Amino acid sequence: MPEQRRDPHLGTVVHIVESRQGRPNLPSDGCPFCVGGLEAPEPYDVKAFPNRWPALGEGNCEVVLYSQDHGATFHGLGTGGVRRVIDLWAERTTALMGSPATEYVMVFENRGAEVGATIAHPHGQIYAFDHTPDRIARMFGAGWSPDSATERLVVAADRWTATTTLAPVYPMSLAVAPRTRTARLADLDDGQRESLAATLVDVLARLDRLYDSPLPYMLWVNQAPKNGRGDEWLNIEIVSPWRAKGVQRFIAAAEVAGGEYFNPVNPEELAARLRDLA
Repeated sequence: MPEQRRDPHLGTVVHIVESRQGRPNLPSDGCPFCVGGLEAPEPYDVKAFPNRWPALGEGNCEVVLYSQDHGATFHGLGTGGVRRVIDLWAERTTALMGSPATEYVMVFENRGAEVGATIAHPHGQIYAFDHTPDRIARMFGAGWSPDSATERLVVAADRWTATTTLAPVYPMSLAVAPRTRTARLADLDDGQRESLAATLVDVLARLDRLYDSPLPYMLWVNQAPKNGRGDEWLNIEIVSPWRAKGVQRFIAAAEVAGGEYFNPVNPEELAARLRDLA
């Protein structure tokens, strides 16, 4: 079983998960997520199933398959395909929140080997925590709400906005949020879900056009914990380590040591470039 430890001086939470040393790393003997593979013996549209190498123990980690098409991109699924994924995210959030041991449900995706994705097939993951991770607790505790600065605005959809972030740790950092305060994925109504799907298709397609190359990225959903304050504002963050095409920005010693970061990409200039890529 994973062992959760907390640094006695900094309070940092670390999970010691020795069992994950055995998980596959870019397998070359067939994709387990393709139809007929280990995890998908039958055809599917979207699919969720337990992770064989759970980071938080049995029953707390799931894999979400976006499409049976191995070569698909998330945005390439179109609004209808992305909407099916959103609906599954919401369904699994509700199911996992139903466990007495679950306090927080994190939906996320790692795309590309540069950010640790071990299988190229389009997919994401869901973790059910027995606590609210510190970064998320601090974000909501500080009253996070969408950025209204026009110079960082990338997309202004009917029900959602996407902006570059004010003080980004990563070279590319966006926040996608509903115009109306909504706490969790499961609370989104039909119109919000449809608009979110269209917004994600738009934003992720622009990111792939930014360097005319598939952009490695990390995407995650910040949503209200089970015992939240009641004023949380759901949002989706998308970050990438690329500071130029194929050029990765590495977090360096001074940044790790001091907890302060030096970003070579100006978020306002990035927003302007992404607006031009509509």
